[in-house]
Order: sequence, then structure tokens, then C-alpha cells
Amino acid sequence: MTRDPEKPADKIARQAKRMKSTRDHPGPSPLRGIGTFGMIGWSIAVPTVGGAFLGLWLDRVAPQAFSWTIALILAGVVLGAFIAAVWISKEGGDR
Repeated sequence: MTRDPEKPADKIARQAKRMKSTRDHPGPSPLRGIGTFGMIGWSIAVPTVGGAFLGLWLDRVAPQAFSWTIALILAGVVLGAFIAAVWISKEGGDR
């Protein structure tokens, strides 16, 4: 009768370590990719639309030689891109 030279405690410890590693570092998921895509889209869309509405209101209230709407849409895109870049770098930092 041959016994497995590996002790049961060692086998359990190795399996627990493997399970913890899998839980701490999950593999790529299609749903996570869709969520990331959505988060980046909202990060850019919300400041851009907000800038457009604020610009339309300022064009009526405080007209200038330039268009507040265009200026604030561009500012919203820049702000949104910055927010998205910060979010991506924070999410990608653990890889």
C-alpha cells in the first residue's frame, strides 16, 4: 500500500493559496469590459452635456463675442477626458 508522500495539510494549504490568488486577481471578464466602457462614456458625456446646457444658459444671460456653448462643450470634453484618464489609471494600477 503506497501512501501519497504529500501531507493533507500541505495539500489544503496549497489549494487555499490558489483560491485566494484567484479571488484577489480575477481574470478578464466581458462584463467588466462593458462596465469599463460605460464608465468611460459617462465620464465624458456628463460633463460635456452639462457644459452644453450651462453654455446655452450663459449665451442667453451673458452674451459675449464668443459662444459660451462651444467653449463649455470643449471644457466638458477636456474635464471628462481627465476624469476618465484618472479612473483608468486607478483601475489599471493593480495590474
